[in-house]
Amino acid sequence: MPKETFKYTNGEITVIWKPHVCIHSKKCWTNLRAVFDPFVKPWINMQGATTEQIITQVNQCPSGALSIENNQEHS
Repeated sequence: MPKETFKYTNGEITVIWKPHVCIHSKKCWTNLRAVFDPFVKPWINMQGATTEQIITQVNQCPSGALSIENNQEHS
C-alpha cells in the first residue's frame, strides 16, 4: 500500500483511507459524524458507531477513497 494510505480498525473491520483519491464530497462526515470528523485527529473514530453503520457509510463513498477490509477473513 502506498505511504499515503491509512488504516483504522475496530477489531471486526478495517477502514482504509486513501486521501489522494478523495474528492471531498463530505458524505462520510455529514452522514456519520460520530465516526468521520475532519476537525479532530485521528479523523476516523472506529468506536463511534456500529460495524454495520460504518460499512453502510463507507459504501456510499463516491470516489472509493474509503474502503472496508473484513478482519475475520484474514484471521
